[in-house]
Amino acid sequence: MIKLSPSKIIKFCFVTLTFLCLSCSDEKKNTFKIFTSSNEQKPSLNIQNTNKKAEEALSFCKQKKFNTDFCILIDMSLHSGVNRFFIYDFNEKKITKRYLVGHGCGNYIWSWSQSKDDPGFSNEDGSHLSSLGKYKIGKRGVSEWGIKIKYLMHGLEETNSNALKRAIVFHSWEKMDDNEIYPQGSPEGWGCPTVSNNALREIDPILKGTSKPVLMWIYN
Repeated sequence: MIKLSPSKIIKFCFVTLTFLCLSCSDEKKNTFKIFTSSNEQKPSLNIQNTNKKAEEALSFCKQKKFNTDFCILIDMSLHSGVNRFFIYDFNEKKITKRYLVGHGCGNYIWSWSQSKDDPGFSNEDGSHLSSLGKYKIGKRGVSEWGIKIKYLMHGLEETNSNALKRAIVFHSWEKMDDNEIYPQGSPEGWGCPTVSNNALREIDPILKGTSKPVLMWIYN
């Protein structure tokens, strides 16, 4: 049996403790790297699909005598933390404005973002979900939210025919961000397409400046 002096015992314990601390530190560093590293990429817009939607939208606008200079396209297949609200210029054949837009929370908690990458949709009153389909943007009015401006939304399809009854309107919300926040999601309300206050400050003059109805198409 080897006998160690008190000084050697203290030295041995110190070395052992230092080694263990360094090992734990390295393990924590590795764990942090694993946690923060991800191969997941930010979702990107399918331009070809958007252009195809725009062609269909223009045909619809011509048929219904809507505004044929621009429309609003909302691609709900995209994560709510990336821009998915688009003003599409029919003359230039391209997107000219991009914004974040919120959707309905459904059974999740209001103002959270629990369905940021997998929203549900419904036309039922009380569902707290957004409705897919084409809308005619209607009368401008006073809102309780954001910059106090809202636009009525007239659902034109079976999937959104209850929009007015459900008080689904287009408005701003102070909780919405101006810039993309992926992988976080945008706050979810009770079904209205909501944008940031600054976004609506840009969009409002565009909507006010037209004499013909404007198409908003929400699709997934």
